[in-house]
Amino acid sequence: MEELALRIEAVLLVSLRIVPTLAFAPPFTLLRLPVPIRLLLALSLAMALVAGNPAAASGALEQGQSLLSLAAGELLVGIAIALSLQIAFAAIQWAGGAVDIQAGFGLATVADPTTQAQMPLAGTVFSYAAGLIFFTSGGPYDLLALWSASLEALPVGHGLRGGDMAAIGALLGSSFTLAMGLFALVMLVLFLLDLAIAFMSRTLPQMNMLLLGFQVKSIAMLAALPVALALSTGLALRLLRLAVERAPGLLGAGG
Repeated sequence: MEELALRIEAVLLVSLRIVPTLAFAPPFTLLRLPVPIRLLLALSLAMALVAGNPAAASGALEQGQSLLSLAAGELLVGIAIALSLQIAFAAIQWAGGAVDIQAGFGLATVADPTTQAQMPLAGTVFSYAAGLIFFTSGGPYDLLALWSASLEALPVGHGLRGGDMAAIGALLGSSFTLAMGLFALVMLVLFLLDLAIAFMSRTLPQMNMLLLGFQVKSIAMLAALPVALALSTGLALRLLRLAVERAPGLLGAGG
């Protein structure tokens, strides 16, 4: 009976590594899943991780460490893992917002029915596309492997070892650079249109170039987005892989 209680406590603690990602990190926040389903999924994955490595999950409990301190440490590990995915999708949203402003959509946002938040048009399209790429390219399996490796490198009771600030800075820089690359084609088209409109405003000052520019650039952006999405699939996949690969640096468990 005591062993069963110990196993249940270990499952609940390990689930705290998984819950932050399923509850707060894209692309899982882009899915309309009920909270009980997310909790059951987290508990099921935690049971599998504990069964695969019972010593790492139950060692601290057998030593009689405080449950509250253990839960706090596991929650910090889970937040660090979720942060890597949040950075990747935040970079996509930021780059999409920059494109919207360049195209004249800066005053308009899209109401996302899933997150109940206002999101930029281009960023919303690419975020859902990145989520689709994540699920179809084996992202959930990579994430499961990351949780398993984190339990082996940081058993229950060890908490974070202090994330490497250089690794965090490298993840931020690489993520935002790749996110800008996703929209490079759209930005180039809009830049060339800005140049053309600027030359026209010099030769045809009587025309309302501001109004014409908004219309032309809006149509051009909507036409260029599908092409840019098709050409930047590899970059999106690299961005998602980077988020998973650099997560151990956020945990202080090595690269």
